[in-house]
Amino acid sequence: MEDSRSFEEKSFSNGDVYIGEINAVLPQGKGKYMWSDGTVYEGDWEDGKRTGKGLIIWPSGAKYEGEISGGYLHGYGTFTRSTGCVYRGSWRMNSYHGIGWKEYSNSDSYEGLWREGIREGCGRYSWSNGNTYIGNWKGGKIDGRGVMKWANGDTFDGCWVNGLRHGSGVYRFADGGLYIGTWSKGLKDGKGTFYPAGSKHPSLRKCSINNYDSGLSLNTEKLTAPKPRVKRSLSEKISGSSRSRSSHQISRRTSSLDAYQNLRDPAGDRTCHDSSSTVLQTFGESQSEASGTSTLVYEREYMQGVLILERIKKYSESSHKNKHQNKFSVTPVKKTSFMDIFGGHRSYYLKLNLQLGIRYTVGKITPVPAREVRSSDFGDRAMIRMYFPKEGSQRTPPHYSIDFYWKDYCPMVFRNLREMFKLDAAEYMMSICGDCGLRDISSPGKSGSIFYLSQDERFVIKTLKKSELKFLLNMLPKYYNHVGKYENTLITKFFGLHRITLRGGKKVRFVVMGNMFCTELHIHRRYDLKGSSQGRYTHKDKINSHTTLKDLDLKYEFQMDIKLRESLLNQISIDCKFLESQNIIDYSLLLGLHFRAPENLKALAELPGPMQRPDSLPPGDDVKQGEQLIIPKGLLLVAHEPRFVDTTPGPHIRGKLKAHSIGDMEVDLLLPGTARLRVQLGVNMPAQAISKVDEDKVDASEVELFEVYDVVLYMGIIDILQEYNMKKKIEHAYKSLRFDPMTISVVEPKIYAQRFINFFHKKVFPETP
Repeated sequence: MEDSRSFEEKSFSNGDVYIGEINAVLPQGKGKYMWSDGTVYEGDWEDGKRTGKGLIIWPSGAKYEGEISGGYLHGYGTFTRSTGCVYRGSWRMNSYHGIGWKEYSNSDSYEGLWREGIREGCGRYSWSNGNTYIGNWKGGKIDGRGVMKWANGDTFDGCWVNGLRHGSGVYRFADGGLYIGTWSKGLKDGKGTFYPAGSKHPSLRKCSINNYDSGLSLNTEKLTAPKPRVKRSLSEKISGSSRSRSSHQISRRTSSLDAYQNLRDPAGDRTCHDSSSTVLQTFGESQSEASGTSTLVYEREYMQGVLILERIKKYSESSHKNKHQNKFSVTPVKKTSFMDIFGGHRSYYLKLNLQLGIRYTVGKITPVPAREVRSSDFGDRAMIRMYFPKEGSQRTPPHYSIDFYWKDYCPMVFRNLREMFKLDAAEYMMSICGDCGLRDISSPGKSGSIFYLSQDERFVIKTLKKSELKFLLNMLPKYYNHVGKYENTLITKFFGLHRITLRGGKKVRFVVMGNMFCTELHIHRRYDLKGSSQGRYTHKDKINSHTTLKDLDLKYEFQMDIKLRESLLNQISIDCKFLESQNIIDYSLLLGLHFRAPENLKALAELPGPMQRPDSLPPGDDVKQGEQLIIPKGLLLVAHEPRFVDTTPGPHIRGKLKAHSIGDMEVDLLLPGTARLRVQLGVNMPAQAISKVDEDKVDASEVELFEVYDVVLYMGIIDILQEYNMKKKIEHAYKSLRFDPMTISVVEPKIYAQRFINFFHKKVFPETP
């Protein structure tokens, strides 16, 4: 086809002007278009559209030079605003997309990945004040793993969510001090270890995060250390003071709030910056005065940035080495367990087989019309059985695991149970069978079982012994009736029962249960309570942030709304009577505590320097320098309003619950700066935890700083698959001394249930004085 292009100048009735090459009546080739408002484009055209390379200049003074496609900024180009803000990098449909570099008008800069005009992926952000962050971004905010380095030499390497430190991390101070612990929404929250400057640090891998292919990296091992500014640490103050003072007295001397590192979103030409150029620290983490030979290590626990517990631990390198030598010098006796079935790939195969089987059976049973369960739906003969060859079949997909047989027990019963618990089938499958897979978690008991956790933490999957599976099948009809009658039951929720059989005949049995600790709040303490004292404690050396403690470790009694307490204790009694009727014994109440900062910390918020903007304020309402951060008074209960409460992916929904304190109404728990949560029985229950520890018996190396705490409780009755057997229970009682040996009849189901009920009535949830 002949090229009929000509060079022309065209004026339009609206005042626009085009000068350049034209093919027929459309711009084609090189040309310049001037709009009546002053905007100018000069560059390539194709079929009447701006396509190729070109330059656009707007009346405001902004300009773009780079690739264009179909009239959109698309490809690689440079955009400069009149304010001096410059972006250079990849574009897609008029938005930053891909790898790009942006310098803001205040001299901040970002180099990394973008998605639809927002920072998304890995990148480096440098503030004009000298602070630097390298790591992951999501939705324009710091989110994921990353390293922040402040201008004063401090660094943080760890997890971030929504622009705030959230999760585990390592904070290294410029003077050489080190804190390893967990954070929640920008504040230290939970247990951690502080190594003062000059002390021996644990062996840490070098923390570097590389930004795609540009070689950007930040190594926390190579930081400069400016001189310390604060001379004494909280640890020195406490250790030098009298240990006999009450926790209330000590609390008045405690420093408190960690700073929020809240980064504002530099959308458009706005800037992304810290509202403070320095990091506000608790005195214990400020520049401490420690000699080069210091061997002190502080085990600490924080609650929303407040130090509530400190234990001084003498660190000895030689004893540390001896422990490791002793640990590996003894050859442990190998125990047979579910973990030995698949060799080195056992966990991968088990999880993949589970996902394949659950996806198949839930997808098969869901379309079946809903109906009431029948007697034939129960028992080990009510099942779906399927063979999953590696290469696939007419009914099953090919997979990367090993050949296995799948058995799904009582599918109609569990389908109805899931609906009874208001659990959507699609959500259930996505949670367990989604692309993220299942996570391994350590076993909290001695059963030898292995546990998996769904990625959204809504479900726990546990392996069962053959006897446990049979017992659950036998109990299932009565269990089904009980949870149907009592929607607020605290007994473990079961969602599925399955078995995997390999070609060699090896069998692994699984039960899917609800995770009662699925909440956006941080669970600071976990307790397994049986109402017994013999052997029911945890050795201090075995306690970490994930340890489940026991009866004698519980240092608190709890007081709550009269109506909530009455409903809770009544349901415990009802559930125990059911377990007694099923001849079940040795069950526990699993109790989780989320601590809120004590109200009296309001006075401790008076820290020098500018305060950070609290989460509870709307964006843009920055706190002025010198303004105090006010801690909310207590836990606030408000009338339940469904439209304000997000129940996903929280605990599985339970029934109605009313509170006396606001007029016998259904309630929500309002936590300023955190969430509004639906109060249900055993879920999001507000209470006060009152310390009942005798000061004379407190270890001198450990100091608890407060007497009364606001807490949020989570609880449920677990371990209900152990059928009563008199002979075994007598042997068990003598060997483990789990129960006080007053009389051997204490192990009978009836007496166990009554003792269990009394323990919570009198010791854990006593009447409000």
